[in-house]
Amino acid sequence: MHDLIIKGGNIVDGSGAPAYIGDIAIDDGKISAVGQISGTAKDTIDASGLLVTPGWVDTHTHYDGQATWDPLLTPSGWHGVTTAIMGNCGVGFAPVAAERRDWMIELMESVEDISAEALKAGIDWQWVSFPEYLDALDAMPRAINVGAYVGHCALRTFVMGERGADNKDPSPAEIQQMADLVSEAMAAGALGFSTSRTAIHLTPAGEPIPGTHAKEDELQAIAKAVGDSGRGLLEFIPAGVETGDRQAQADEMALMARLSSSTGSPITYLSAQIGKDPDLWRESFRLAEAANADGAQLIPQISCRPVGMLFSFESENPFARYPSFIALKELSQPERLAQLRKPEVKARILADKDPALTAWTKIFTNPWRLTFALGKEPNYEPDPDTNIKALALKQGREPAEVAYDMMLEDEGQAFLFFASAGFTEGNLNATREMLLSPTSMLGGSDGGAHCRFIVDAGVPTFMLTHWARDRKEGRLPLELVVQKQTKDTARRNGITDRGELLPGQRADINIIDFARLNSLAPKVAHDLPAGGARLIQNAEGYVATLVAGQVIMKNGVDTGARPGSVVRLSQMAN
Repeated sequence: MHDLIIKGGNIVDGSGAPAYIGDIAIDDGKISAVGQISGTAKDTIDASGLLVTPGWVDTHTHYDGQATWDPLLTPSGWHGVTTAIMGNCGVGFAPVAAERRDWMIELMESVEDISAEALKAGIDWQWVSFPEYLDALDAMPRAINVGAYVGHCALRTFVMGERGADNKDPSPAEIQQMADLVSEAMAAGALGFSTSRTAIHLTPAGEPIPGTHAKEDELQAIAKAVGDSGRGLLEFIPAGVETGDRQAQADEMALMARLSSSTGSPITYLSAQIGKDPDLWRESFRLAEAANADGAQLIPQISCRPVGMLFSFESENPFARYPSFIALKELSQPERLAQLRKPEVKARILADKDPALTAWTKIFTNPWRLTFALGKEPNYEPDPDTNIKALALKQGREPAEVAYDMMLEDEGQAFLFFASAGFTEGNLNATREMLLSPTSMLGGSDGGAHCRFIVDAGVPTFMLTHWARDRKEGRLPLELVVQKQTKDTARRNGITDRGELLPGQRADINIIDFARLNSLAPKVAHDLPAGGARLIQNAEGYVATLVAGQVIMKNGVDTGARPGSVVRLSQMAN
């Protein structure tokens, strides 16, 4: 007798093979049989008319702190994610000396816009080393599986102290110590190593984060430590990615190719259509393919929809750093809204400016050509003629004023969508090309990060609804859409025990009402520790999400089951 049988579902198994109607038997948390199953089971789920897929494996999240208090890793847990990978962009919380804990939290707030107050209230520090961090995560009951990279910021600062934080060059002994700590982390189960070299990732003091300017000998030693383990992945946020600098891209691609070729470590790097050069990403893909033909393993990491900042008067917006707007921040939302409606307050804000622009805030100083009303039914591929600049031109007004008035709608809860990357040409055709490339890896959800500006943790749902069901032209095969966020993301990270609905794989499974599947409108919640605010986005249409054969979510409701665990590559069969 089986523990569970899922009967009669439309199975898309994650391999890319055609969908078929069949059954799945589960025993001891693993899939034991797939096909037409006549045996009995302790429990049965009738999946007739429903889509059955592997659980989503999200390779790019920032739940490093939230994973210590939230077993569901929301919003990702609401969108069918069963394995979330943290420690991206060079930031994480291990290894960390006790006296550096608050500094690391403030760095995370600066880089990933996660409330430092919430992190300080929520994290119960039970570790110093990276292996101890994994053990602490494993000791907590959780619904969603987690895995983690070693972040360069934590590693460098742990070894070098203030000199590492200030981006000073390490000594040969310090380089060796960093490499040894990465080797220790890989032996304990780390998924790899991450680093950021972009100018938009800054410390609270406005300085480049640790590792931004790390030289090749430091990166070479760390990459070798990952490569020598025989498993794992390096994740890079390359220099120049924020500006679309062609020369910077060529230099970074050459560096990553050398590191990968010499150490055997695969490297995934952020790639997007950004800036005034809409074809720059194609050059990146061409350089990756050429490097791979010469022995490297370079993997462009992409998003499936525009990287979108959400503007509202309840969260963040382009006016939020203006002194005239900051003066209203201590008011309650109703009081602030009443002030914002006053003509004299509006005039004062529209005449103001940001007194201290950074590389990050420059991105949204004049965003109007790529900013749209999001709508109560979110539209992430809007009509390009409906942008704020075009609407303002038709109305004979300034774009900033039009945006201001639009954010006053719906009692000040209306959102504008700034398509900051991936929408340069007013459509997602380039994104479609990226998704079709066998070289690319789906990432970019940033789950848990940029809490007041971005909520892209729902991109796994968008993959199905937009690309496989709703797009008017150029839809993608459902089998490919599922494969890109299950088998592909798992295998690229060296994870071999999930991502396909095959005998022997972990029973991490989504059962979906495909016709009803949708991402709901974002909203602001004050549900982080210490009442911290964040943007959240729920979904509908996930009938059940299973982890290790147990239903953790049923029709959007937490069942209380906690079968999740830490993904450790050191325990993974090759």
